[in-house]
Amino acid sequence: MLFVPLSFLVALFLAVFLVRLLREGRDAWGTQGLFLALIVLHIVQSLLVGLRWGYGLLQVLVVLPVMASLIPALSYLAFRDLARERQGIARSDWPHLLPTLLVAAILIMARLPAGLGIPPALRIPVDLVLIASFLGYGLALFWLARLGPDGLVASRLDGTLRSYRALQLTGLALITSALTDIGISLDMLWSGGRYSPMVVSAATTLILFLLGLGAVTAGEEEAGEGGTEEERGERSGGGAQDRDGRGEAGQRGERPAGRATLEMATVSEATALSDANPAPGAAKPSSDDHRRIAADLDCLMTERRFWANPDLNLARLSRRLGLPARAVSEAVNRVHGVSVSHYVNNFRVAETCRLLSTTEMPITRILFEAGFLTKSNFNREFLRVTGLSPTDWRRRNRAETAAA
Repeated sequence: MLFVPLSFLVALFLAVFLVRLLREGRDAWGTQGLFLALIVLHIVQSLLVGLRWGYGLLQVLVVLPVMASLIPALSYLAFRDLARERQGIARSDWPHLLPTLLVAAILIMARLPAGLGIPPALRIPVDLVLIASFLGYGLALFWLARLGPDGLVASRLDGTLRSYRALQLTGLALITSALTDIGISLDMLWSGGRYSPMVVSAATTLILFLLGLGAVTAGEEEAGEGGTEEERGERSGGGAQDRDGRGEAGQRGERPAGRATLEMATVSEATALSDANPAPGAAKPSSDDHRRIAADLDCLMTERRFWANPDLNLARLSRRLGLPARAVSEAVNRVHGVSVSHYVNNFRVAETCRLLSTTEMPITRILFEAGFLTKSNFNREFLRVTGLSPTDWRRRNRAETAAA
């Protein structure tokens, strides 16, 4: 009977999502190359684990620790890109290669003849370096997460929450891996490694699955990034002529009176939604500066329909306002009592309600018209705001209109 290691199935699962991201993402390697590289690394590592612990292939033992040492640093760099406006890897990031270089040096020294006089103290166990690396970068990821979803300034606001959960999951998986290695070392010390093979195979497969899931989730949420400004404007209504065909004249308010009334109602509803659903522990009252920033942001949303851009993120909003991302985030939290993603999605939900009540447009089209990019995020946010699914909301609205 053919035996297929579980880690091979994990590699297949990740490979399917990798192909999907490459097919759906525009300029995928250019916009989310670190996450794609991380997924590839998880696939290769899963295959190596399967060869070692599934088929007993000892030749991969030299490659396994080197590949493993790349995972923590690459995970951190990928999520760090979501937490800052300037993205990509710079020359100053070279210290993140030190764990890998140290592991490679240890493996080389371990194979040198004993007569070369290398002090035993320099023959540092590879496991010690890996434990320190996984633990350190796991804690570093939780440090990135300390600011909450709004700390991911480069993440699309449509999927900030999922990217944030992926960040937390990855940090937890790295720390769990470090603790597992410590447990294996203790097992080797106390019982001669009686349980180590089983623990290594099961724990490594599970951790690689969790790490891969985190990378896939974050990669999927950022798959909408990319393309030219004109392409984004055509989809979101932010170009020279928005999706309603109003163009610049429409943005200045030259629109049909009925349409203007509907849009003002939508804007008022979105603001009311933000004020009526404050986040737990929201800090109030707000300062004059916060209120001024919030007013400028409200103006940007209402006059330019920025919320309709599915690729919108906090970094773009802050650049448009000429302010630091942290200042914009604090203003929204203090004045409206919600996160930036919830604030923007409230406008999108209000627009969704308007389209549901005034058009026969299918829901699958409405979600894109309102600025959402994925159906799952659309349904979750609509349920959060209205307490109903879009279908149920439209049905109830029609019944109320007919009764009136």
